Amino acid sequence: MLALSLGASGVYAALDLLKGLVATAVPLAQQSATLYSPRDVHAWLDITYQLLDIATELVPVLLVAYLLARSFESFATLGLDATRPAEDAVWSAGLAAMVGAVGLGFLLLAKQLGINRQLIVGSAAAHWWTVVLLVGQAAGTAVAEEIIVGGFVLHRLRQLGWTQNRALVTAALIRGSYHLYQGVGGGLANVALGLFFGRIYQRRLRLAPLIVAHFIVDAVAFVGYIELRGHVSWLP
Repeated sequence: MLALSLGASGVYAALDLLKGLVATAVPLAQQSATLYSPRDVHAWLDITYQLLDIATELVPVLLVAYLLARSFESFATLGLDATRPAEDAVWSAGLAAMVGAVGLGFLLLAKQLGINRQLIVGSAAAHWWTVVLLVGQAAGTAVAEEIIVGGFVLHRLRQLGWTQNRALVTAALIRGSYHLYQGVGGGLANVALGLFFGRIYQRRLRLAPLIVAHFIVDAVAFVGYIELRGHVSWLP
């Protein structure tokens, strides 16, 4: 399953980073990585492309659902249900605030150290659909990453008899690998996030608040970039 989704993305991201470090004479801090890439086509085609990107990102989640069903399990087994909405909402808000603040600080630190690429959220801010698609992309990414790596991988490794620490480090390294396209800083930051989110999941076995927190952080970051670009000096 990982070979068809985030595991493969991790390999490609590592190769892309290696290419940027070895095959070019441009320092990493002067390279860029685009998180949202609008197509230079008619509006309806651009929207269709972006919606297709979101949909294909979610296909491996259907595979997870199938694999769980084969073992007479479901997403509820991973703690993805609506049985504790109030408690999950509190955890989601708290985690989003904490991760967002720490993540922003690490982003600025990585920029100063020159270990990250410049992260750019597309160039289509003038279009009315941009914010809607960015929020949709944030939702798709949060669902895919947390269900696959944040929940399913840890769940299956536990069933295979792995220790919690071994499973936690493995899942965190997978999470960090597919963020290496951002640079060394992005990879390390997401390994740390994987350790943090993973331990919370192992202790609470609730995936729902992790998905919502991830979505909030990404949505605020994407939309915030669009709104702040050109108004603050630290955004490319």
